[in-house]
Amino acid sequence: MKLSNKQVIAIKRKRGELGLSIAGLARQVGLSRRTIYNIFTEGARIVSPTTYRKLSDWLIDEYATADIKDSTAVATQDK
Repeated sequence: MKLSNKQVIAIKRKRGELGLSIAGLARQVGLSRRTIYNIFTEGARIVSPTTYRKLSDWLIDEYATADIKDSTAVATQDK
C-alpha cells in the first residue's frame, strides 16, 4: 500500500505537535525507527498493509483524543 503525501504530512504534523522524536513515534505506533525514517524520506512511501493500518489507527486515535479534550474544555468553561 502507498501512503499519500497528505497522510505523511499529517503524521509529521502530529509528531511535531506531540514533540516526538522518530524513536518516540516508532514506539507509540509500534513500528521500527527505520520504517518511520523511510516513510519520511521521499520515494519510500510504499508500506505493508500492517504498517499502513498501524499508522492510520495511530493518527485517528491521536486526532480523536485531541477532539475529545477540546470538546471537554469548551463544555467546562465558565461563560
